[in-house]
Amino acid sequence: MTDRGAQIEKELTFTRFDRMAAKYPNNTAVIFLGQRYSYGWLKEMSERFGAALSALGVQKGDRVMIYISNSIQWLIAFLGIQKIGAVIVPVSPIYTSYELEYLANDSGAKTIICLDTNFGYVEEVFEKAPIEKIIVTNLCDLLPLWKRAIGRLFDRIPKGKASRGPHVIPFKGMLRAQPLQRLPKLDPFADLSYILYTGGTTGMPKGVPGTHISMTSYVNDVTDDVFSGHLKEGSDVYIAVNPLFHIMALGLCMSIGLNKGNTVVLMPVPLVDAILESIQKYKVRWFLGVPALYRMILENDRLDHYDLGPLRYCYCGGDMLPAEVFNRWKERFGIPIYQVYGSTEAGHVSYSRLDREPRPSSIGLPLKSRECIIVDPDTLEPLPPGRVGELLVTSPYTVKHYWNKPEETRRSYVELNGKVYYRMGDFLRQDPDGELVYVERSADIIKHKAYRVSASEVEAVLQDHPTVIGACVVGVPDPKVGERIKAIVVLKEDARGVSGAELIRWCRDRLAPYKVPSYIEFRDMLPKSKVGKLLRREIRDEERRRLEKS
Repeated sequence: MTDRGAQIEKELTFTRFDRMAAKYPNNTAVIFLGQRYSYGWLKEMSERFGAALSALGVQKGDRVMIYISNSIQWLIAFLGIQKIGAVIVPVSPIYTSYELEYLANDSGAKTIICLDTNFGYVEEVFEKAPIEKIIVTNLCDLLPLWKRAIGRLFDRIPKGKASRGPHVIPFKGMLRAQPLQRLPKLDPFADLSYILYTGGTTGMPKGVPGTHISMTSYVNDVTDDVFSGHLKEGSDVYIAVNPLFHIMALGLCMSIGLNKGNTVVLMPVPLVDAILESIQKYKVRWFLGVPALYRMILENDRLDHYDLGPLRYCYCGGDMLPAEVFNRWKERFGIPIYQVYGSTEAGHVSYSRLDREPRPSSIGLPLKSRECIIVDPDTLEPLPPGRVGELLVTSPYTVKHYWNKPEETRRSYVELNGKVYYRMGDFLRQDPDGELVYVERSADIIKHKAYRVSASEVEAVLQDHPTVIGACVVGVPDPKVGERIKAIVVLKEDARGVSGAELIRWCRDRLAPYKVPSYIEFRDMLPKSKVGKLLRREIRDEERRRLEKS
């Protein structure tokens, strides 16, 4: 093992949190809905939760699905699951039962943590999936009684209904368990820490497994290298706006916040005024947003009412930041927006460095634990600096396959010179100074409101409709949301009276809201190659030309 590998092994993500909890037990770890939770309290609650899971029969290697919004419960569950050697499977809390059934069966998760507001979806798939235990919570469960009473009085607390039964366990009850005295020994290189799901190129999402060292490697890179000299320990404040089931958001929550003894202001939903008020109230210095959120902040008509003076370090991830937003932000606040780039498969890959002025088109320098090469997408021959090609990424710390998806693995991973690289599907060039400059992405992936939407997943749902024989889904550039989702559909010859509104309703019943097409166009045929492959890029280029003319 290299010296760096030995260092990473000693500093796993949750063990580093434990060290911070021992060093700063009374520091505020998390502020959620105005309530402060200390490091000592969060450590104890996570260990109680882990002990309760063990008492339910959850063992090392078992998958536990987290199907809740950003909340203090999310972090308790994450840390508790990790400590007992189980595997987190975090998914969007707005997924429908159609999506949830697939993910539960694919991951093999027998335990799920959900909100009372989405319990109905879990109950709907309970007998169709391996789920045996449902742990239920309300978003405000861990707030003081008086805050919950006021919230209910003014109808400010979302409330759902969960049925009773031996398979339904209240989250709060789990926290009464005694913490485990002995935690299982983990092999950081072999034992899985998580399975994250990302859009596939041939249909439903793909599970991306990661070991404990997969996450630790880039978290330590960011904490100790990228932010060195800028990030304080024990006194800094980070606002976590993006959903924690996303690898970028979870990584920065740990890098800036919980692995440095700092405070994380955790937002359940990204409401602009609530974000601005929290930055002002808690003197937030670190912020991660997506392009659409930065634009919404700049266009907020109450922006002048907030003092954002403490804000110093703003990062943008999920999609490329338009130069216009980059320039407006710098002019308005006097500070730049830096870039962070990565993927579920490769983890965090590159960051703008804080010791140089960022450029809007640059996604920064690769992290120490990530090796990047730019190649010709057809021949996989490496290209010299300055040439545009597809980005390949490898790391000795990442898992090089998908969960139960050998064909997708062969399509997305390639071996070159004895190393296995992940094909990012994005086209970049590398400048002489080593910075990566983003050019464009694969037509298979649509970036809508910074979510990665698989075009093929939406196509598969459309083609399940009894009147549809073909579908092509593309992203249409939109400055406010990145790309809008458009579907080109071919109907059966005998189809009658099928409208775009009906197909959109069909999608809405089966897909999370951010995946549903904005509009649908009907055609007689779709462009395909000589071997029958859908030429999605042709449709995408056609839409761009249409926009340029309008």
